[in-house]
Amino acid sequence: MMTLEVITMQNSSIQLADVIYNPAEQTFEALVTVNRDGVTRTYPCAINAPITMTFEQAAQGLRKQAERRDAKGGGMYSEQVLRAAKQRAGRPRFDPRRWLESLVALPGNRAA
Repeated sequence: MMTLEVITMQNSSIQLADVIYNPAEQTFEALVTVNRDGVTRTYPCAINAPITMTFEQAAQGLRKQAERRDAKGGGMYSEQVLRAAKQRAGRPRFDPRRWLESLVALPGNRAA
């Protein structure tokens, strides 16, 4: 299992993570993360190849597959969009210690 490089292109970058060879399927598999214009999408990619293929060739095939899938905008992927947290209106911040203290203070919660 290997983690590979980050390739930066104009307004985008591609990173391969956890590249493995699956001997049962005879495929190289990896999670490929494409960051384009502030949107990060992770694609599960696999290419059919013999185990004798060089790692660089396998990585290039996995990158190309992720680029094609990202260009189409379809298929299965995980997406992360950076968003600022919104202020919670009218409610105080959750305090777990105060919440636990209120549970202990409830009647009938004492061991005999």
